Amino acid sequence: MKWIIRLIGFVLVLSLVAIGSIFLLPADRIGAIAADQIRKATGRDVTIIGVSMTLWPVLGVRADGLEVGNADWSEQGPMLTAENAAIGVDMMAYIRDREIRITNVEATRPTIRLESRADGRASWIFTDASGAAQIEAETPAPSTDSAPQALSIQKLEVTDATLIYDAEGADLVSYSGVDLTLDWPERLGPATIAATLRPAGTEVQVDATIGGFAGFITGQVQPLNATVDAGGGRVTLDGRASTAGDVAGALGVSLPSTDAFMSALGLSPPGLPPKLGRAVEMSTQLTLTSDRRLSLRDLRADLEGNALSGAADISLNGTPVVNAQFNAGALDLRGATGSAASGGGSATGGGSAPAPTGSGWPKDPIDASGLAAFNGEIALTASSIDLGQFKLGQTRTLLRNDRSRMVFELREVAAYGGTLVGEFVVNNRSGLSVGGNMNMRGLSLQPFLRDAADLEMLTGAANMDLRFLGVGQSVDAIMRSLSGNGSFNVARGTIEGIDLDGLLKFGRGNGRTTVFDAMSASYRMENGNLFNDDLLVVLRSFEARGNGRIGLGQQDIDYLFTPTALKGEDGPDLAIPVRIRGPWADPKILPDLDAAIDLRLDEKLEAEKEALKAKAEQQVREKVAEELGVTDQGQSLGDAAKQKLEDEVKKGLRGLFD
Repeated sequence: MKWIIRLIGFVLVLSLVAIGSIFLLPADRIGAIAADQIRKATGRDVTIIGVSMTLWPVLGVRADGLEVGNADWSEQGPMLTAENAAIGVDMMAYIRDREIRITNVEATRPTIRLESRADGRASWIFTDASGAAQIEAETPAPSTDSAPQALSIQKLEVTDATLIYDAEGADLVSYSGVDLTLDWPERLGPATIAATLRPAGTEVQVDATIGGFAGFITGQVQPLNATVDAGGGRVTLDGRASTAGDVAGALGVSLPSTDAFMSALGLSPPGLPPKLGRAVEMSTQLTLTSDRRLSLRDLRADLEGNALSGAADISLNGTPVVNAQFNAGALDLRGATGSAASGGGSATGGGSAPAPTGSGWPKDPIDASGLAAFNGEIALTASSIDLGQFKLGQTRTLLRNDRSRMVFELREVAAYGGTLVGEFVVNNRSGLSVGGNMNMRGLSLQPFLRDAADLEMLTGAANMDLRFLGVGQSVDAIMRSLSGNGSFNVARGTIEGIDLDGLLKFGRGNGRTTVFDAMSASYRMENGNLFNDDLLVVLRSFEARGNGRIGLGQQDIDYLFTPTALKGEDGPDLAIPVRIRGPWADPKILPDLDAAIDLRLDEKLEAEKEALKAKAEQQVREKVAEELGVTDQGQSLGDAAKQKLEDEVKKGLRGLFD
């Protein structure tokens, strides 16, 4: 019992000594050492004001003000300022080894300023610069000649901070309500960082584990595993990085909603079309250098069904400059062209026009501001492309974008059973315009015209050349402004809905089909109207010519089609003009009696002209014959004139000798 009492007494004495030691801890000295160690770790001047001892909730000291200087080239003020800070001390380490071991540092409502410059400088890259720490306390700072005491900082907590980021050439970014925790149990070991940001009211969680944290804060490349969770999406990185901005590793992106993710970061939602980034699942090997050059290799992306693979190099200095190559399977771009997301169609035709038949073109404003998002070149190979209005098969194209002028160079495109080469241009430098220069060979007419103009009358394989330009902020405005020219020819095909043979023979031609051997035409476009005056359709015993207007903007047609039955030497040719007039949705096809009358009148006038010509010639012959004295009916006027001339010459010669 005596030994137990003695042991209890020893513990009580030890406790009293420990408590007394706590009260005797030099608060100013702890603050001075902490400031000196922070200075040595960061190379920045440190100011601590008003140091006092605390027992709860943290055993250590409290400072009324804390300031950590910025890089010497910075013009934005201190890197960190805090109204108050708490520094925790490991009591047992001090009692046992007289070692001041700082277990944690807490700062409430601090302001953190980060800066980066285009030349690669960043304010968070620390050095071993030796600047004397500035300590303002109730007692003088310890002599610099004294031996430094061992120190380690195991935990850093920042609550309700304001984070300001100033990147040269970009807008100033400021976040408030930032919470940050740094766990760094071993000075030469890894550190774990957890940060919560609220740039738009909702939480953005950032978690990272950095190996060799002591080297990391001095600019060395160290292992990094990081995760960003925002707006229901997640971005992960497993690789290596440095505070200088060098990053390399496996990047993963899982964004059910890109708009929600960007909004949570306080950025404007991009409003990307369906299947073109509205939702993203992506993996790639990423390399980012300190001079803001990004490289993506082994890229795999699923954009809600549009699967892409490839590689890209991107310069992030100012407007991004992109050089990329992508491969895709069946690519659905209906969201980008404003067509309905539903519906189908193969690469050889089908699908729906961008507006219901007969209702006109869409008048919704087209937002082409995305053309200014980047410059550069993107090469794309796809097994098929669905543009909504048009369907393409195997495609090889190069996209070039330069200051809001995007050019699609169509190097190899399979479309509607044929091939297509040329270029398509979208220009938004001073208002939106679209244009192109295309050459099509072997195109199947019916599916192409069905998608282009909702017309299904013609079938056959066509060769076509087209140059066009349209201006406006909507599909309707563009279609009503179309200008350009082109031509086409078809070796063999049909005209659906009209039977020229029945029309010419029996006066009935509707609801049937005409088979032709050849068709050709040229045309010009002005103000959304297509004009043609040289259509020629060749049949076995007929030919047909056409001229008129097709309203590309108004979706109507007024066209005169004149089939002619070729009789040869048996009699005059028989022609019945046909007028096609009305909206595309319901055109009327009727014989044009006025044109027929005009045609007959022209034929009659031509016949009368020939008769008058023949009569006049006959009268002239008779008069000449009378003057020449032709009596032999078989003698020609030429022979008679020759004989008359000889007789007159003989008479003249005889007169000379008489």
